[in-house]
Amino acid sequence: MNLVLQGPKATPDCLARIAALANPARVITLNEHAVRCETVDFSDALKQTIEVAAQAAQLDATFIDADLKLADFKLVAMDMDSTLITIECIDEIADMQGLKPQVAEITEAAMRGELEFSESLMRRVALLEGLEASALERVYDERLAISMGGEAMLAAVKAAGLKTLLVSGGFTFFTERLKTRLGLDYTHANALEIVDGKLTGRVVGGIVDAEEKKRTVERVCAEMGISTHEAIVMGDGANDLKMMGIAGLSLAFRAKPVVRAQATVALNFAGLDGLLNIL
Repeated sequence: MNLVLQGPKATPDCLARIAALANPARVITLNEHAVRCETVDFSDALKQTIEVAAQAAQLDATFIDADLKLADFKLVAMDMDSTLITIECIDEIADMQGLKPQVAEITEAAMRGELEFSESLMRRVALLEGLEASALERVYDERLAISMGGEAMLAAVKAAGLKTLLVSGGFTFFTERLKTRLGLDYTHANALEIVDGKLTGRVVGGIVDAEEKKRTVERVCAEMGISTHEAIVMGDGANDLKMMGIAGLSLAFRAKPVVRAQATVALNFAGLDGLLNIL
């Protein structure tokens, strides 16, 4: 196995100290905040030791098959809210109604896996009834930001020939704008019903829940003529677990504990471009 250590606050001394714990055959400096320890004799005990030290130093420590490369993959599929972007759009829309605390509480419970996603979405969207549709534009313009390293990661995977998919339990209003802005290949999300310039509190058509996210990744892979094992899938919440489970590599980004536990790779400190150091 290789071990990749990285973090935005990483210093050379700190990286060297933790790398030494792994007793690698050699250490390659990837950049000022990341190193790759090559030919590490992996064990669960070593993993635990490294992870404790890395957490204390605010580093991400990733054990990865030494043979795995970006070129082994053909698709990067991403969740939107709190993964590719820094916000939960529905919480910010609710803030325009003065209902952010109530909606955010339901969002959190759903992301932790304590509430069934479709039910949680319908409950949250119902609270938005009567809101001017212009509030969506304000959220996009004033509050939406791409997660750290997101644009660098996308530029690199596109340059390497991979396709990109944004699949979200959020809303087409945002995914379609991000598709144009970031040059994404595929998007899929929920459509908010708008009548006379106001939100009705309902979603049009089927809901993009965990099962539909998984089906979307399968559908796009089939369209591309590739296996789902040639997909990298990124997410942060419980409704991402099914699509992450069919991927060749799953990446938990700033994720809930239930997601981190099941992902191939977890980035808690590095940006999304940390994927590039890992592969």
